[in-house]
Amino acid sequence: MIRVLFVCMGNICRSPMAEAVFQHMVDEAGLTAQFKLDSAGTGDWHVGELAHPKTRAVLQKHKIPYDGRARQFIPQDWMNFDYIVAMDSNNLAGITAYSPKSAKMVAGGQYLIQDKPMEAKLFLSYANADKTTSLPEVPDPYYNGKYDETYDLVNIGAKALLRYIRKKHGI
Repeated sequence: MIRVLFVCMGNICRSPMAEAVFQHMVDEAGLTAQFKLDSAGTGDWHVGELAHPKTRAVLQKHKIPYDGRARQFIPQDWMNFDYIVAMDSNNLAGITAYSPKSAKMVAGGQYLIQDKPMEAKLFLSYANADKTTSLPEVPDPYYNGKYDETYDLVNIGAKALLRYIRKKHGI
């Protein structure tokens, strides 16, 4: 089972959108049984809430289901996921602050935790490596209102992440 966690600030805009889009791509590829996906926020302001109405509207427009509820990132997530992908550098710094003392960075964003390999990186770093975008971060639509543009970036990032994982795991 390949476990992926998407992280943004409040877990109502970018990370649930990325979780839903990635799940949709995984399902379309026939890989559902091989993945466990979730999303979380570094802040606790929206815990228990549905995704932002504009996030849900964009997903519905693209016929992508999502019914998750916001939760806050917890230190145990480091042990429970193989990939933790943050939407921006502030959130990456937030989750890195919770890394276990046993975490040893072996390369850029790649860690060993009790001999278990895992990655904690910016979501768009996979698309940057594919050269499908030069943007390093997914801007927060909660502040800029650009939910459709966020969807486009999330789609690019999700495709790149899925390609990367499929190649790395031979699936």
